[in-house]
Amino acid sequence: MEYHNEEFEEETFKDIDFADESFKNTKFIDCVFDNCKLSNVDLNNSRLQDVRFTNCKIVGLDFSKCNDFIFSIGFENCYLSYCLFSDMDLENTEFEGSQVYDCDFVNTNLKNANFEDCDLTNSLFRNANLSHASFRNAKNYSIDPNNNFLKKTKFSIPEVISLLSVYDIEIE
Repeated sequence: MEYHNEEFEEETFKDIDFADESFKNTKFIDCVFDNCKLSNVDLNNSRLQDVRFTNCKIVGLDFSKCNDFIFSIGFENCYLSYCLFSDMDLENTEFEGSQVYDCDFVNTNLKNANFEDCDLTNSLFRNANLSHASFRNAKNYSIDPNNNFLKKTKFSIPEVISLLSVYDIEIE
């Protein structure tokens, strides 16, 4: 099936391997990807509006290449690795319960984003707006409070101690 230059509305894609597919110039509106594999998918000028990913494996996607008109996505219990979210407006985006490894959030608006119960190993947050975002029960994040905007951001103990790692201090 061809996925580039197409339009899909209120579709559910279940148990599909989209490895190396092209979603170039494709519109996905009110769609769900459930238990799919998306590796190295070309998202150039694709439009993702109210798209949900559940239990998906997503590797090497550059979401910053998507059309930003009415861009809205969410992830639940997904494995995301080597994905780029830099220079994007991801306000209110859900990542709940996901493994978010080696992903870039540079110059990203993550206001009100939900990273609850996420594993954020090696993900980069720099110059990101994390105000009102939730990192409750998240782990393995490395967030420099000097290089990100934190206001009313929610964290859990003991992981919140990692915010101090940028300082040359000893905690006993």
